[in-house]
Amino acid sequence: MGAVMDGRADVWIRTEDPSAVGAVRRAAAELAREAGFDATRTGEVGVAVSEAVSNLVKHAVDGVVLLRPHPEMARAVELVAIDSGPGIADLGQALRDGYSTTGTLGIGLGAIRRLASRLDAYSLPGRGSVLVAVFTPHGMPVPPQRCSGLCRPIGEEVVCGDAFAFVATEDSVIVTVCDGLGHGGAAAQASQQAVRIFLEQPHMSPAEILERVHRGLGQTRGGAVAVGLVRPGSVSFAGLGNVSGLIVTAEGKVAMTSQPGIAGHPGGLTHQYEYPLPQHAVVVFHSDGLSDRWEPTTFPGLLTHSPAVICATLLRDVGTRRDDACVVAVRARP
Repeated sequence: MGAVMDGRADVWIRTEDPSAVGAVRRAAAELAREAGFDATRTGEVGVAVSEAVSNLVKHAVDGVVLLRPHPEMARAVELVAIDSGPGIADLGQALRDGYSTTGTLGIGLGAIRRLASRLDAYSLPGRGSVLVAVFTPHGMPVPPQRCSGLCRPIGEEVVCGDAFAFVATEDSVIVTVCDGLGHGGAAAQASQQAVRIFLEQPHMSPAEILERVHRGLGQTRGGAVAVGLVRPGSVSFAGLGNVSGLIVTAEGKVAMTSQPGIAGHPGGLTHQYEYPLPQHAVVVFHSDGLSDRWEPTTFPGLLTHSPAVICATLLRDVGTRRDDACVVAVRARP
């Protein structure tokens, strides 16, 4: 099964102030205890998280962190750290335990890698770095890397009007993204209602789910909604309104067709489209809080990374602070 992640769950913490280190460390310890980590493992999570946030406080530009239960495994803790600083020139060397690059974000990455159950990082000189660390209790396997998503509210808003959910089976992942009209509480109410309807019957086809969501949002503000079923070799897609669905390879991207309209408002036709999925492609869904004017060729090597790193990089580089934003990345196989 997959997990539900929504804009209210994603609480981003800015790292301009040193107090962020303690705040994130305490949040990490609380999440670890709730997930059943023992005291030793909880302490290790605290050390690794403190190291990551300290790097951002000291050296980053526009650093932010997100700490949450892992989208694919509730008993795992995930840290997402993003900055727009100078980047790390030699990431492979910086990830070696004991290696120090004084004055750069490379400090302590080796220690974080040693303490984390899994660490993935992506850095481009002059554009910044993204780090995603996953922590599990000792003896527990790490979650798969098939699907991840991120939501970020507009400006200083606390509640995000965008939301996503996914359900994974052995051979498929079905995803929905909803962009509630406007922003704030009313938009969040619409997007959360879309998620609830999606999770009631996730075994249906994308078009059937979208039709149920369309009818079910009638008492809300409404929103743009997309539903995609990703399987090895194919994607089935149905969309209503301005939520992008993209099949992305290292060479370029193919935009899937969404119908005009607003889910929950009169009119609007639902239709399902079928697309071939190249073996190494990643399927990306995002709201209009991210620009669609980006090309995979400007992110060399990004598609070899985890869905979480892909989402965080796109959110940083093509997201806008003038709107709620949501992005989801899916692989047919982990």
